[in-house]
Amino acid sequence: MQNQLSDRINKLETSATLAMAAKTRELKAEGKNIIGLSLGEPDFNTPDFIKEAAIQAINDNYNSYTPVDGYDELKQAIINKFKRDNRLTYDKSQIVVSTGAKQCLANVAMVCINPGDEVILPCPYWVSYNDIVKIAEGVPVEVPTTIETDFKMTPEQLEAAITPKTKMLWFSSPCNPSGMLYNKEELRALADVLKKHPDIIVVSDEIYEHINFVGGHVSIAEFEDMYDRTVTVNGVSKAFAMTGWRIGYIGAPPHIARACNKIQGQFTSGANCIAQRATIAALEAPVSKISFMIDTFKERRKLILDLLSEVPGFKCNAPQGAFYVFPDVSELFGKSFRGKTIKNATDLSMYLLEEAEVATVTGEAFGDANCIRLSYAASEKEITKAIQQIKAALS
Repeated sequence: MQNQLSDRINKLETSATLAMAAKTRELKAEGKNIIGLSLGEPDFNTPDFIKEAAIQAINDNYNSYTPVDGYDELKQAIINKFKRDNRLTYDKSQIVVSTGAKQCLANVAMVCINPGDEVILPCPYWVSYNDIVKIAEGVPVEVPTTIETDFKMTPEQLEAAITPKTKMLWFSSPCNPSGMLYNKEELRALADVLKKHPDIIVVSDEIYEHINFVGGHVSIAEFEDMYDRTVTVNGVSKAFAMTGWRIGYIGAPPHIARACNKIQGQFTSGANCIAQRATIAALEAPVSKISFMIDTFKERRKLILDLLSEVPGFKCNAPQGAFYVFPDVSELFGKSFRGKTIKNATDLSMYLLEEAEVATVTGEAFGDANCIRLSYAASEKEITKAIQQIKAALS
């Protein structure tokens, strides 16, 4: 029956993070005590002040279809947030609210990419970038980086990747999966390259903006010469522990925002009404109200790095944000453990699931075949036990 499906879906890869999460649930259902370090989801509950806003919205009978691009009050809260946190000035015609940042990215791809257009993706990249570009009939152009450069693309690499077919540059900062972030000087250096290519659109995914351990988050749209060509993507999933509420948003040039509004109107229409009202409360609150989560992630980062430093074959750098470590494990390739030979990162990830009972994600899904991703959005007890079991499985 495969021939009844489109070539589009037959060529599409399954999300590796979601596939590992499904495999983890399957093994847990069989009675195995799998420790999940694979999914990019905070292990905190949504803060009470946000939940209270949602309850109030229900009591106020918010139950109707919402405007395609978001409630007016939410768009104003987003405008105020961009001004307060990112020094970016947008008006309501430049804001589109969607069902998660993933839909924001899909919207932008569908309205900007024509068949054959090239999209530069610094590696490692978030797992869905590559396939979203392909769905839009674009061509992903992967730019490899290494742990020695903290997984950051250099201006020289960017320049070398640009061709007459280049339409867009996509990146995240802080980055999923590496946890690195670009500072102001590094972004300015990339912007100086892009100045020579004025038609290239930049998509800056800043969903992990507040989970930042070095301070000083910078948006590339802050630069005057980049503002009119940058789509800034954000949302409330990560920093506010609202993954299931499914609210993302963009600040974009007006013509791109209008186009995203148009395509969303045909695909999904407006995002959930209760989630939008809750998001207003989240964005209007001072960032200090979520600082306890960020402080906890910073403590866990130190813990997991200390523990991984004792695992042979794991080479780590210190991530500057998000809640992942992305160790280079290529030293283990070709070695055998418990009768199984590790040929690549995917083999290692599956071996650790089966033998150490720890769920991770292969770096191949993120465009880097030498690494695996571990999330430390888990308790200190779980992290400690997981790394101990990994160490034992590789001894």
